[in-house]
Amino acid sequence: MIVPTYNEAGSLPPLVERLAGAMAGHTWELVVVDDGSPDGTADVAARLSAKHPVWVVRRAGKAGLASAVIAGFNESRGDILVVMDADLSHPPETVPALVKAIDDGADLAVGSRYVKGGATMDWPLRRRVVSRVACLIGNVLVPVRDATSGFFAVRRTAIDGVRLNAIGFKIGFEVIARARTKTVVEVPYTFRDRELGASKFGRREVVQYLQQVGMVTRDKALGRLH
Repeated sequence: MIVPTYNEAGSLPPLVERLAGAMAGHTWELVVVDDGSPDGTADVAARLSAKHPVWVVRRAGKAGLASAVIAGFNESRGDILVVMDADLSHPPETVPALVKAIDDGADLAVGSRYVKGGATMDWPLRRRVVSRVACLIGNVLVPVRDATSGFFAVRRTAIDGVRLNAIGFKIGFEVIARARTKTVVEVPYTFRDRELGASKFGRREVVQYLQQVGMVTRDKALGRLH
């Protein structure tokens, strides 16, 4: 599993404990990619590694979520790569269902808020509207209802050698659009707004998503997508 972090010292311990419970009986590892968090997130992750299979990638500055996930891909050793947020908005208890979908033959399993059984909780109306509009835009380009999901599992062979653009927050959209996949499934989950810390979502992230959509549209028109 890959978890990008910036100032998530409070959320990381409960995340790891819940992951350990959810993945009992499974072989797993967690790669924490930290962008120089001033709250000591990387040190917290390092302490957790004494008890759990946690690895820490320390980066000097705030280089962005997408590039952190790509760095995590490079450091991970498993054949199934799971990406999730550190803030507990993505329930660790759903990870086994994502992994099972890959074991059952899917190349990509996307945690989805917008299929039957999925939902969002504790989210302001503005964020709900922005999320739905962003997904509707993405739906034109990818066959996934929750096109902007940042909670997914992908088979390593589906992204090996694939060039992923390291901009913005929406690495999930980038992977859905560019990975070499034959079978993509959506696994329902309930998204809950973060319990600790402040959201990192803002106008800049909206602009970067639109840039991503533009690049994917261009590459699709040029036949560069798989």
